[in-house]
This record gives sequence, C-alpha cells and structure tokens, in this order.
Amino acid sequence: MDSTEIKKMSTTERLKIMEAIWDSLLHDETNIESPQWHKNVLAERKSKIENGEAEFVSIKKLKTKHRS
Repeated sequence: MDSTEIKKMSTTERLKIMEAIWDSLLHDETNIESPQWHKNVLAERKSKIENGEAEFVSIKKLKTKHRS
C-alpha cells in the first residue's frame, strides 16, 4: 500500500488502520533503541527541573499562546 492509496481512504478507515498498527506494535517484543538526541533532550529537561529553571504552563495557556 502506498501513500496514494492511503489518501483515497476515508479518515475513519485511516484511523482504523492506524489503531491496528499501534495495537500490533504494542505486542511486538522488538527492542528499538531511542536515538541519542531523545536522551539529550530528556537530560536537558531534567536538569532544568532540578535547577528550578523549568517553566511549566497549563494546556489552556499553551493553546492560547500558539494561536497568536
């Protein structure tokens, strides 16, 4: 199946396929290593929290901020 065929499907059909794929991955025992940059981002965020430098915002504020 290629992207042209996928684009022809309804949104409901595409969501059902995505759900089936996620379900199959949930039960997949393959161990996929996270990329190093993921670990770097998480370490940086953890450091900011521990140093009191992290900024936390509510979902409502975040949504308002991105609409402007």
